[in-house]
Amino acid sequence: MENFGFLSILPIIIAVAMAIKTKNVILSLFTSVFAGVMILLNYNPLATTKALMTDYFLKQLTDSYNAGVIVLMLFIGGFIELMMRSGGAYAFAQSVGKLINSKTKAQLAAYLAGIIIFFSDLGTPLIVGPIFAPFFKKLKVSKEKLAFILDSTSSPIAVLVPFIGWGVFIIGLLQKEFETLGLTISDYGAFVKAIPFNIYPILALVIIPALALMKLDFGPMKVAEENIANDIELEIKEKKEYIVENAKPIYVWLPILILITTLFVMLGYDFMFRRFSGSEFRAALSSGYLYAAVVLAIMMLINKSKSFEEIFSIYLNGVTKMTQIAIILILAWSLGTVNKHLGSADYIVHFMKSINLSGGLIPAIAFILGCIISFATGSSWGTYSIMIPIVIPMAMTLNAPLYVTIGAILSGGLFGDHCSPISDTTILASAGSGCSHIEHVRTQIFYAILNGILAFIGFLVGGFFQSYIILIVCIIIQISILVSIKIKQKI
Repeated sequence: MENFGFLSILPIIIAVAMAIKTKNVILSLFTSVFAGVMILLNYNPLATTKALMTDYFLKQLTDSYNAGVIVLMLFIGGFIELMMRSGGAYAFAQSVGKLINSKTKAQLAAYLAGIIIFFSDLGTPLIVGPIFAPFFKKLKVSKEKLAFILDSTSSPIAVLVPFIGWGVFIIGLLQKEFETLGLTISDYGAFVKAIPFNIYPILALVIIPALALMKLDFGPMKVAEENIANDIELEIKEKKEYIVENAKPIYVWLPILILITTLFVMLGYDFMFRRFSGSEFRAALSSGYLYAAVVLAIMMLINKSKSFEEIFSIYLNGVTKMTQIAIILILAWSLGTVNKHLGSADYIVHFMKSINLSGGLIPAIAFILGCIISFATGSSWGTYSIMIPIVIPMAMTLNAPLYVTIGAILSGGLFGDHCSPISDTTILASAGSGCSHIEHVRTQIFYAILNGILAFIGFLVGGFFQSYIILIVCIIIQISILVSIKIKQKI
């Protein structure tokens, strides 16, 4: 293979730099792939354009695995849109809200509702926020705290679930790299085994009940809580399309039960831990989402929540919304192939060996880079589409621990997205709670930085000692820090 030297990493540099500068992941990925093919074809623009279409984009689209992932994403998009527009999630969250009579219960109830509505990271703030805002106002809990809870139960829970859009997207990226590297590792199994090393989102989920039960706040959030008595009335605009007459909570839990039951039947009761082929997983998951959508549609028709025409239109609308994700996937897969042809990983590995960089440092470095890219772009998925094709080959060549590295990539991509003022989930959390957007970012950042520092330390240690105990230690340290802050506040 021809040695392209520094030029072999030029597409990577272009992808990262453009993503940070333009905030447009699709444009960044396309430009980087185009530049890479130009280098491969001796800067011939006509040959590059032809090769892009035939040897990269169309080849990725017609690949059986890739096509299966895209079809699955379409099924997921249709189901999620139907679930959101059925009004069931709104009805379910309302039923949970009836049990609230204290500050702690208000926070824990909103936290629980956000976790239960795990199937849509963007839907959580718009459903849970308007329902719980009046309770938070009545019980003197700040809208900044509500925004923090909404933001921390949207993408942090979504990135841990292998059978919804986030998981399928990530697994699709991982599989392509495993295939390129000639690895026989199960993509689904790798995702599941990396969950205990996905430290940041787990810490983000743990800190909410810890703060609520300790009745603790610090930093700008403490000031917001102290000033709540003087706050103006919350102005929450409910999403009317999420409120449907005759909608029932069963619209949420029964379809999800159908989905999980289908997985049990088609994959076995131990599907979360057993190794099986990616095609088996995709077939079972596609079937599960289809059956769940059919059951939900039948319930909506029986209860006259929507007409058949409306249901069909909503489902197709959800399918259409997945088009952009499909484009990102195709471009990310193409970038991975271009990097392989250019020998990008070999060049990076050679450089790192020349400066005696240990493979054990790869997870920590991947986490930091992921944080920077996702904070600048506001996109976790865009960060994953850039980072996974770059870091996984490098990690395997330098003998870095694979599952820790995957966890570091996912955590880094989520940290920046969780804190970035231009992230869609951050913006929706502000909107759903009625909180000033800049105040939400300002009050949340202290909690996020605490979790981010702990995650970085975890990846620094995990790069050399791959053990699930690292997560437990990080949680213990997190709780210990919170307890010490609480004790100092009492003195």
